[in-house]
Amino acid sequence: MQLPRIVVAGNGQLGQMLQQAGAPIQLEVVPVHPVGDDLVELRDDDVVTVEIEHWAENPVGNQLKSHPNFRNESTLHQVIDRQRQKSLLDRLEIPTAPWVNLNSEEGDITAALNSLGSAAVVKARMGGYDGRGQWRWKQGDASLPEWDGICIAEAMIPFSHEVSIVGARNAAGEKVFYPLTRNWHQDGILRASIPCLDLDPAQQQSAESWLGRVMDDGEYIGVMAMECFVVDGQLLVNELAPRVHNSGHWTQEGASISQFELHLRALAGLPLIKPEVRGAPMMYNLLGRDWKMDWLTVPGAYVHWYGKEIRPGRKVGHLNIVRSTQEQLIESLNQLESMVDAGEEVVTVWAKQQLV
Repeated sequence: MQLPRIVVAGNGQLGQMLQQAGAPIQLEVVPVHPVGDDLVELRDDDVVTVEIEHWAENPVGNQLKSHPNFRNESTLHQVIDRQRQKSLLDRLEIPTAPWVNLNSEEGDITAALNSLGSAAVVKARMGGYDGRGQWRWKQGDASLPEWDGICIAEAMIPFSHEVSIVGARNAAGEKVFYPLTRNWHQDGILRASIPCLDLDPAQQQSAESWLGRVMDDGEYIGVMAMECFVVDGQLLVNELAPRVHNSGHWTQEGASISQFELHLRALAGLPLIKPEVRGAPMMYNLLGRDWKMDWLTVPGAYVHWYGKEIRPGRKVGHLNIVRSTQEQLIESLNQLESMVDAGEEVVTVWAKQQLV
């Protein structure tokens, strides 16, 4: 069977894991750094996807975006700018936190911030993730000059916890979804994810409907993620990610089809089937620290190492744990807790609190 070659704009860990997912069916996946002066070799029938949403204007990046099979250009344009993304969600009548654009040409910035209430989160419109490009503001604080024209602000929401949903759509408009996944962030960086804790059918239905609406609007092909706040049992959308997503890494061993294979299936025109969850899985992000051989003695543990230089706070790998039951997952977490570095037990403690 002749399958297209999938070229990935971005050669980080997501491109690496897409490459791994294509290997069993010999689907060639080629991650490419989207910044450079020397053009890369592309075929006419290549399909081009992304692992990062935005890069500066440059010859290689422009070459990738101009390929006739560059996927999801319209959605990427809408989502990479948070003002455009929020406007898209408003147009599609998908609930979000109240927000304003911070631009002195449109009105007084302080007045705009005050309209959000007592506190807000200021976010750079472009770039910024894992807590970067964000500021906290409260009434009485001065606005910073650098916010003008390049930031939005969102009302601070008293949410109980955060969840995300990962789904996929193919060119025929068929869509499949994973169950909602509960996430824990520390200093704006995802530390751990556990699926199937939020089993409210109404929440799952809302999340699938909203994400499906976004994907249909842009005729999207591939995997997309949507992060949400849970407020009084209801969902408010936080952000969209038009690519495979960190909160879906548990699917590598914890589902019948990983998000990476699902993304490739959608791009290559292969059948989409609804993924099934295997037992009780979770994902633990490794930030700025090496993994330990002893972790492989933990039942159900799978180490994914990215081969990056270790720096404080940098995502350098993740650990998936999959057991048959939540009780067994807790047993594995107890064993892992005795092996992690000092301070890292906060992750296993959080996970066990969610499971009891």
